Amino acid sequence: MVPHPLPRRELLRLVGAGLLAGLGSACVGRVGDEPVTDPAALRLMHAGGRFAARPARGSPRDPPAGGIIRLGLSGSERDGVVYRPANLGADRPAPLLLVLHGATGTGRRAIRDLQDLADVHGLVLLAPDSRAYTWDIVLGGFGPDVEFVDRALEEVFRCQNVDPARVAVGGFSDGASYALTLGLANGDLFSRVVAFSPGFVADVVRRGSPRFFVSHGTRDTILPIETCGRRIAREFRGLGYDVRFLEFDGGHAVPPDVAEAAMDWLVKPA
Repeated sequence: MVPHPLPRRELLRLVGAGLLAGLGSACVGRVGDEPVTDPAALRLMHAGGRFAARPARGSPRDPPAGGIIRLGLSGSERDGVVYRPANLGADRPAPLLLVLHGATGTGRRAIRDLQDLADVHGLVLLAPDSRAYTWDIVLGGFGPDVEFVDRALEEVFRCQNVDPARVAVGGFSDGASYALTLGLANGDLFSRVVAFSPGFVADVVRRGSPRFFVSHGTRDTILPIETCGRRIAREFRGLGYDVRFLEFDGGHAVPPDVAEAAMDWLVKPA
């Protein structure tokens, strides 16, 4: 049963009041290069927003086809997709972007405006669907979505030749809030995080030192820039993170030039 969501303004007030409070060093993760497979340990990791999946070593034996491929991990319509540029060779490790959709969205819709940019930059896109109409953390806390996304990452890492140093997470609106939170909790997996018009960041145990790209419209009436994007960028910089913050004249959206700037930043060498 999905818990009843808090009204958005109340959620932002509660989370914003303690934004990033109590963050410290993580104590649960991988043991050396070995993934965590014990069910109890995995449940503990997922409860803290942690992923166990990591890119496999070496190229897949059979290179995957290009285009949009259904994940096939769910028995329901809510599943997700992988997009691989048709001209992307399997012999060289490619960067991967985990794309998290906004409320009521789907992974397939979330990558529509990113596919051309993925073709240009040789970028693999993984876009899972949330189990409910939005991500678990918005509805009450980490749960089924962390477990499902971890399974999706494991499958893509098995089938695709992914560069371990260039795994990123990004999203829009609720998906951006989720991306920021997961990026903090999994900074040892995600080297970069892209957040288009985020609303909040949940308390998590931090790990690693990911870099952040945050964009927000100055006329956003759904998630106001001053209490959301600007505040998040300011807080993250105060914690010592590398943050690129891009404001644009517009509302709750991802303009094409903002998406292009984000993808350019994503693949640019550190």
